[in-house]
Amino acid sequence: MELQKTGNSRHIGKWLMVVSACLTATGQLFWKWGHSDLLFMALGFVCYGLGAVFMIQSLARLKLSVAYPLMSISYVVALIYGDIFLGEPVTLRKIAAVLLLGIGVTLTSYEK
Repeated sequence: MELQKTGNSRHIGKWLMVVSACLTATGQLFWKWGHSDLLFMALGFVCYGLGAVFMIQSLARLKLSVAYPLMSISYVVALIYGDIFLGEPVTLRKIAAVLLLGIGVTLTSYEK
């Protein structure tokens, strides 16, 4: 199987994976709320399913070793969701962890 090599396709693939990560984190937030509300549970499944579709499209355009580390963006989104929607404090330790993840993703997904 040969991956498309155009620069535009690679960037689209990366954006698709970012959207997938955001949808995945959103689905998990809805599941957190959904333990007592079936509507939120259903919305969580919809977000997760859409996230899978975007991931599949991303993987069709990128190498797995480039695309998959971008899913760690879901950690950043979950941290923000936790703060905004669940009242979970953002600590210096959590910020440092997210920065380290970001550095690792950048180093892993960067290609010349």
